[in-house]
Amino acid sequence: MFKIVTDINVSKNFKLSEFVCKEGKNEALYDCRLIMMLQEMREKIGRPIIINSGYRSPAYNKKINGSPKSQHILGKAADIRIVGFSPEEIAKLAVKMGFTGIGIYDTFTHVDVRDNPHPRGYAYWDMR
Repeated sequence: MFKIVTDINVSKNFKLSEFVCKEGKNEALYDCRLIMMLQEMREKIGRPIIINSGYRSPAYNKKINGSPKSQHILGKAADIRIVGFSPEEIAKLAVKMGFTGIGIYDTFTHVDVRDNPHPRGYAYWDMR
């Protein structure tokens, strides 16, 4: 029997456990570009970034009524919070940092590294 280790660092400030699917099966898939950009954001602002949701298995995504085309299923997305920053402030920073998918919600900001962004260079939506 093998124990799955999820507390390994995937960057200076992020652990694999932060991106594991919340359904409890220790599944994780992540795009290295997402981790690198989140790390760059963390270094730029000098504050911890809280990952609310990283990878989602297709089954878990369906269970929570996520979009069938969710970038979370591909390991390309994270829903994040930063203490002292509003979701809108995080979204503005995400645009400057080069994320290709950015969504504003009441309590968090969605960021992703989708491969086919909007013609302006990024997809952007506001669900507040």
